[in-house]
Amino acid sequence: MTRHSRHIAKWVVACLIVLTGATACSTTKGTTTARARHKHEKTDHKRVKDDNRKHKSGKRHGSNRGVSEEWATLSLQLERGDNKALYKELKRWLGTPYRHAASKCGEGTDCSGMVMEVYRTVYGIAIERNSARIAQRNCEPVKRDELREGDLVFFDTNGGGGISHVGIYLKENKFVHTSSSRGVMVSDLNQRYWDEHYHSAGRVKK
Repeated sequence: MTRHSRHIAKWVVACLIVLTGATACSTTKGTTTARARHKHEKTDHKRVKDDNRKHKSGKRHGSNRGVSEEWATLSLQLERGDNKALYKELKRWLGTPYRHAASKCGEGTDCSGMVMEVYRTVYGIAIERNSARIAQRNCEPVKRDELREGDLVFFDTNGGGGISHVGIYLKENKFVHTSSSRGVMVSDLNQRYWDEHYHSAGRVKK
């Protein structure tokens, strides 16, 4: 082999080494990228499963969690003297959609229907089926700053000066009622709308 031939052979070998290395790097990089993508997809899949699990557990009725934990999202710290039966029953009703003239937990209810059923279940007391009649026939007037757990709060949502809505007071200005747009939910008396439409409060005669 001539000197020129040996020079060409060395050049070819060097090129092959460079090309082989580039291919190896490309393959390694592709493998690393694929592994990273697979790991990322597994992480996202796990996150979705965890989110779904949390969502389902949060919506499930009749949870085995303690009552205090159930109401933690409302920033209500239940104490020994609180009526746990009332909170437990109202927890069942939360999320029930609005339905005029109905009073079925989980299926549909209006404001007075929910109040009537909760009072029957928790206190064993039969009250009227209409918010204005409940205030007139079943309650003794209570000042707003003297509200206690289980008292009823009444509102004039029609702007006519009379009572057209009722809810059950809990504590710390929170009350449970049936919203025509969101169903059974918890609101705050200090919220602008409820503060402006507040009518009166009453304590059911026992």
